Parts: sequence; structure tokens; C-alpha cells
Amino acid sequence: MTGDDEGRRVGRRPRVLKALGLTLAGALVAGCAAAGWAYWHLNSNIKSVDINSALGDDRPAKPAPSPTASQEAPLPTEAVNILVLGSDSRSGEENEALGGGNSTGARSDTAMVVHIGAGRTTATVVSIPRDTLVTRPSCPLSDGGSTAVAYGSMFNSAYSVGGPVCAVKTVESITNVRMDHYIEIDFSGFAKLVNALGGVTVTTDEDIDDEDSHLHLKAGTHHLDGKQALALARTRHGIGDGSDLGRIGLQQKLVKALLEQISSTNLLTNPAKLYSVADAITASLTTDTGLDSLTELTSLGESLKGLAADDVKTVTMPVVTAPSNPNRVVAKEPAASELWESLR
Repeated sequence: MTGDDEGRRVGRRPRVLKALGLTLAGALVAGCAAAGWAYWHLNSNIKSVDINSALGDDRPAKPAPSPTASQEAPLPTEAVNILVLGSDSRSGEENEALGGGNSTGARSDTAMVVHIGAGRTTATVVSIPRDTLVTRPSCPLSDGGSTAVAYGSMFNSAYSVGGPVCAVKTVESITNVRMDHYIEIDFSGFAKLVNALGGVTVTTDEDIDDEDSHLHLKAGTHHLDGKQALALARTRHGIGDGSDLGRIGLQQKLVKALLEQISSTNLLTNPAKLYSVADAITASLTTDTGLDSLTELTSLGESLKGLAADDVKTVTMPVVTAPSNPNRVVAKEPAASELWESLR
């Protein structure tokens, strides 16, 4: 993704958070005969990490509330920043079957900072290339220890060495923007979500022939199942110059395709399909403790009811080739700092 998402030219779609699926669970519970069991099951699906306690006060300050924000509003209206990661897990039989190999651990192959402006009627989504060289700060570990500061380290190594806590701290370190929330969707969960939706339709501009992601597509329009959609999200060597920037472009096409598929699927009239989608979404999520329940996710979704797809701007953090390594990039200054400043 290297500029304003060209998908903004299409007609206005249903509310973005409905498209993202964060309110599906609430709708399911309202209409399901076994509401109590459904709520318990879907709520227990969600995994969480207490990032605020782990990081304490050593992080960017929260911005002051807007003077125009109503303190008595039933739903929040202040600006909010969410770090969204796609975790490319390599462990477990399901991930092996999806091309993850048999190694342990996981990597954050997709990282987006979602900034929702005050009033929650506009949003900016900024992708951070995984190959960006950064100074990775010292991060607290669950055993009481901490990681060492690492200079010239790949951005996605933060997740590998310190999980969500280190990913958040590294993003805050390089952006000086406070992350209010964290959402992670895992490797196999993404494929399950696409399958639950009945697949997605994507148009590619060029042939894709990538042995690493196991994806082979001719240029044109294709309806992809979950495994193929995941392969598209992972593809980088079969397109363009083989860099991570090309993969980001494909991921943005895929995000738009998901929005279109959810928007065109009348889930509320098909309880079985609705439950399948809600189960896939909640089972694949890891969040911070501020979003780890159906109630909190639904509240976030409801607060974004005035945000439509046309109001979402997508960009990539400005980067240039790293002087130390032609296969890596570094933030392009002052453009990168100016972008992050605009989100504070």
C-alpha cells in the first residue's frame, strides 16, 4: 500500500466496523435462541494480554480529550489508536497445513496503525513494512526479565522476542504515538474467517507465481478460499520487485475484498452463517484487556457507526532503502515523523 487506497473511489459501503466484523458477535447474541451459551462461548474465545500493566507509564502520554467531546455520550467519541497485527504463526498442525512449516513461534508479518479521529467519522490506516530497520527498545518479559535494546533490528523481530507487549512498545518508540488498543489475528484464524464468509473475490493486476507462498494466479479476477487468500496475504516474491512493499499492496486489496464480501453477505438473516463468522473472528483474536469481551468489542463497533469505507485513508509509512542493506528499508525523514505527528 503506497498511497491513498484506490478503493475509496467506490460507493459508500455499510459501516466499517460492521464490515470488520467486530459487532457480529453482539448481533448474534441478540438473535440467538441459546443466547447465554453463545455469549459465553464467543466471549471465552477471545484471548488477551494486559499491555497497560506490562508497560506502565514509560510510554507516550494519552492525548487530552477533545473539548467538544461529550462526557455524557453513551459511546466514546475521542480519537483512538489501535495497533493491528497479523501473526504469521508457524506452529501447530493447522498452520503447517496452511503452508506455515513446522518451526515454532510466530512473526508479525502485517502491522497497521489504525488512527480513528475525534468524532470517529474518519480514519487513517498506516502500514509499517516488516523489513523496516528500527531501534528496538528494551521490553519487559512475562518472567520478570527484559529484552536488550537492539539497534538496526527488523521491525517484526519485536513480536518474535517479546510478543504483543514488545510490538506495542516498539511501535510507540518509533512513532511517539500512544497505542490505546491492540488487536491481533492469527495465521489459521484468518483463513477460517475467509472460509466462513464463503471466500473473497480479488482482482490482481499481474500474474502471481510465488513458490514460497504456494500461490499461482493469472492476472484477473479470482474467487479465493481461505488458504488461497492467506497465500495472497503472504505473497511477496512472485510480484513486482519481491519487496515487502509489494506484499502490502496485495494485503490492501485483500482487506478491501473482505469488506466487500462482508458487506454483500446478509449475515443477519442466516443465523448459522452468522455464528460461523462470529466464531471464526473471536477464536482468532488476541486483544489488549480493554477489548477482551464481546461487550467492549461491540461498544467500539457502535462508536464507529458514523465511519464509512470512503472515510478511511490508507498509507504506508514513508521508507527508503537502508544504506546498510539493499534488502531492508528505514524510515524516510522528515516525511515519516510528519505522518506520525499528524496522528497525535
